[in-house]
Amino acid sequence: MESMTGQLLVATPALKDPNFDRTVVLLVAHEAGGALGVVLNRATEVPVSEVLGAWGGLARDPAVLFEGGPVQPESAICLARMRTPTQRVKGIHQVSGSVGTVDLSVDPDRLRDAVTGIRVFAGYSGWSPGQVEEEVARGSWFVLDALPGDAFMERPDDLWPMVLRRQGGIMSAVAHFPPDVLLN
Repeated sequence: MESMTGQLLVATPALKDPNFDRTVVLLVAHEAGGALGVVLNRATEVPVSEVLGAWGGLARDPAVLFEGGPVQPESAICLARMRTPTQRVKGIHQVSGSVGTVDLSVDPDRLRDAVTGIRVFAGYSGWSPGQVEEEVARGSWFVLDALPGDAFMERPDDLWPMVLRRQGGIMSAVAHFPPDVLLN
């Protein structure tokens, strides 16, 4: 099994689960035991500082919590974009390139010089062993390369069509697929 850690799962129009309609998920872990990711384009209106205090000062605009997925919405997963992707930073586990997950028990001031920003997700998206591969094979997800800025867009609602358009060809046409068309 080839790991998809660090790649994007982009919902296809055929995916009718309302938890994932037109979502872009960054896989932060993909192993034999399953997969874990966070939805990058579902911002809430709750400021990070309201929930996690000093971490709010590192949050990128919009500096709000994001709905990471339907699993354990009371938990938090934090992503950071590191200034130097090759530098090892205590408290950050590299996912891909300059993007990593953050240990929220670390003092945020210790990371201030090492990161360009963070994004905090309430909950996550999880798949049991083989489940994500089955969903990809059924046509529910496109597996696409992530760019470092995808997780930190100022306008996250634009992420789904933007990722599809940058693929070019027929894939870019999917970005214009009407949301109210039912597929069987």
